[in-house]
Amino acid sequence: MSRRHVTFSCEDDTLVGTLDDAEGTAGLLLVSGGNEIRSGAFAGQAHLAARLAAAGFPVFRYDRRGIGDSSGANREFRDSGADLAAAIAAFRTEKPDLTRVVGFGNCDAASALMLNSGSGCDALVLANPWTIEEDDGAPPPEVIRSRYAQKLRDPKEVLRLVTGGVSLRKLASGLKRATAATAAPSGLAQEMKAGLEAFAGPVRILIADRDRTAQAFLADWDRHDPRLSTCDCASHAFVEPDAREWLFQRLVTALST
Repeated sequence: MSRRHVTFSCEDDTLVGTLDDAEGTAGLLLVSGGNEIRSGAFAGQAHLAARLAAAGFPVFRYDRRGIGDSSGANREFRDSGADLAAAIAAFRTEKPDLTRVVGFGNCDAASALMLNSGSGCDALVLANPWTIEEDDGAPPPEVIRSRYAQKLRDPKEVLRLVTGGVSLRKLASGLKRATAATAAPSGLAQEMKAGLEAFAGPVRILIADRDRTAQAFLADWDRHDPRLSTCDCASHAFVEPDAREWLFQRLVTALST
């Protein structure tokens, strides 16, 4: 495995990417979420790329316009289609022997891949897609109802309730939100669904069970979608050791099949 940096054009700007090279002909395009640079928080994406490359799969990461080392204005994830297309073209230029490119993104990077129908990738792995348009910091009613149902099945939680260990004020607020009507899927979620329907390749949707972004996505999505897989121990970035291994294995599977 070797690591090298490359520059490539996106319209009138210059983007910077990193290729973790390997001999395999199936490679991963790793798309950063939010305003995160290509190395990821605490270099998490860099470590993941190195591990996948050591397993034989080349990995290409990049900073979109206005982020990290790349020039231009930050257009956010909704308008990152040109960046995606430029990155996958650069990946194929650097690795002309590639036969398959799997696109992977977490949070709004997953959303960007969906909105752009994969942007030329052959397969997609989408983790905790972002569907929230107005974020008030609270989970959707379906998630609250599920949480209360789980608590009521736990004898310890019932004992806390009857012995005064639960704040009645917070309980009342939670019950109010839980009984609210289920909102229609957001416009963003509908756009993402339409974009994904136009993608012909295989898709895996990974859900971190402890993540509010994932919970909000599920409130807008068909929970019986066979493409869904849930990691029970995971938070948003799959930082827990078991969750990190779970994610790695699913990426290897996507790259191998």
